[in-house]
Amino acid sequence: MSGTLKEFARREWGPLFSTVRTALATRGWRAVPMTLTAVCLTALCQLVQNQDWGYQPVQDLGSVRAEDPLWLALLRTPLSLFVPALDLPVWGALAQVLLVFGIAEICIGRWRTLAVAYLATLGGTLYARVGIALGPDGPFGLPASDAQVVDTGPSAAVVGLAVYVCWRYGARWTAGLVVLAMVVEVVIKPNLAGKEHLAAIASVLVLIAVRAWRERRQEGGVPRPGTRSWKPPIKS
Repeated sequence: MSGTLKEFARREWGPLFSTVRTALATRGWRAVPMTLTAVCLTALCQLVQNQDWGYQPVQDLGSVRAEDPLWLALLRTPLSLFVPALDLPVWGALAQVLLVFGIAEICIGRWRTLAVAYLATLGGTLYARVGIALGPDGPFGLPASDAQVVDTGPSAAVVGLAVYVCWRYGARWTAGLVVLAMVVEVVIKPNLAGKEHLAAIASVLVLIAVRAWRERRQEGGVPRPGTRSWKPPIKS
């Protein structure tokens, strides 16, 4: 049984662990400059929004609500990733960004990390408008009152990045576990945040399907992530 578990762990997390370990061993914190910047920006937003003079500017720049005009929501969405929710402990947001953004930056590169994070967050933001239009009666709908809920924080980006990185590195069971956890979250507490997490995952799954289709067309015998002969590159 022990050998079986070790073999499973090697197949599931071996390429991912090897890439992260090598990058941190050779470059240390220099391997994740974007992640460290994101952590500092998140901490700064938290500090400023808790000041009497800073709350409204942060809301004006990074607070998204479904009742906002779409153009304004789109302008605020990039910064909204780094504005922690006021009703949740900030250390949770900082830990999520440090861990998941850091692994993603090493494994897929900083610009792709930002792109996937933004796609996942944008998917959740746009879903909120669709869900409210559908109404509270259907499984994908939301009550009208959710239009006034402030929608900020990195959680949608985190779950989207987790699924994408796991797919790229062959950790399919881990990706499935992330998806299952988000489904359970919605079943237990079917609120805006939980459903936005599923919308974020759906957005990333569409991206994965498109990339997989393109890679199959271009393959030509090159080993895929997750296979025994694949050697994951270290991104700068």
